[in-house]
Amino acid sequence: MLDPEESLLNGPEEIQTEFSDPDFTENGRDYWEHYRFEVEKGQVLLRIDKYLTERIKGTSRNRIQNAAEAECIRVNGKAVKSNYRVHPGDIISVVMDRPRYENEIVAQDIPLNIVYEDDELLVVNKPAGMCVHPGHGNYDGTLVNALAWHFKDNPNYDVTDPRMGLVHRIDKDTSGLLVVAKTPRAKTSLGKQFFDKTTKRQYIAVVWGEMKQSDGTITGNIGRSLRDRLLMCVFPDGENGKHAVTHYHTEENLSHVAVVRCILETGRTHQIRVHMKHIGHPLFNDERYGGDKVLRGNTSASYQQFIQNCFKTCPRQALHAKTLGFVHPVTHEQMDFDSELPQDMAALIEKWETFSADIANKH
Repeated sequence: MLDPEESLLNGPEEIQTEFSDPDFTENGRDYWEHYRFEVEKGQVLLRIDKYLTERIKGTSRNRIQNAAEAECIRVNGKAVKSNYRVHPGDIISVVMDRPRYENEIVAQDIPLNIVYEDDELLVVNKPAGMCVHPGHGNYDGTLVNALAWHFKDNPNYDVTDPRMGLVHRIDKDTSGLLVVAKTPRAKTSLGKQFFDKTTKRQYIAVVWGEMKQSDGTITGNIGRSLRDRLLMCVFPDGENGKHAVTHYHTEENLSHVAVVRCILETGRTHQIRVHMKHIGHPLFNDERYGGDKVLRGNTSASYQQFIQNCFKTCPRQALHAKTLGFVHPVTHEQMDFDSELPQDMAALIEKWETFSADIANKH
């Protein structure tokens, strides 16, 4: 397998993806997507090595040919040689056997909302819009950069290792609670708890459509879509993806949307977002999974404007990691934390409550 330092990976990505989620698994080994292209309509048949040379800045045709020889060039999920001729609609991925880091982690003095901290761990309330760790297009300004600054005088925390204290993560545009290990023994203990599914995690989400049942369980394997590698999807037959279970409780039905509490039994990439879409209730304003469109309600101009105002009020998927519970790695005490809804989600719910009350009064 190519070394990223000597490979073609020297230019900006055409489509950026998060490096932390393996896109392919072969023989127990994970591969990370570094570049992704969709071949344009009308593209004439062209060798893939020439096609990529024209689209990846700072590389050479020889490097691309070496990457293809190492099976790092995939078309629609399958490795191809450098003489493969691209076709319109092909999804081309450049994958490696390790994440890509642009440079070593830079400590940045970024304010952190620290909920709890002791010698072993730290619990932080992450704001929406902050990536947990560096990835394509987000090499700084992340939680890891902020932690590197916070721990710069801590001899037990290797600030050059972007994964040192991370035992779980939440999406960039999801807000809420995260626990960070400060010592190797804390990371081992917490990591095992997440692996064994003994942690307690509850999320609050606003979803499209009123829920017919107050309580329910969604079960379905989650894996990368075979049609779009940027998306996760549910594979009902269980032959692809990884086992995933989400329990939900309806907090409020609010005329075309609902506020739900989601309890994770497993922790798959985009699990709540994918599971809720699977049952016909995409998260409100979730661009990646289709929730940024008007999916319920009428076509009146006033209603359409109301929805646009709601999108502006909460300009991201309406999802917040509200509670987090685990056993302390040293004291063995149960640690439970709760957080308030962030201002954007609270304001969004208030708008829908007012709208629903107005509808009820008219009837």
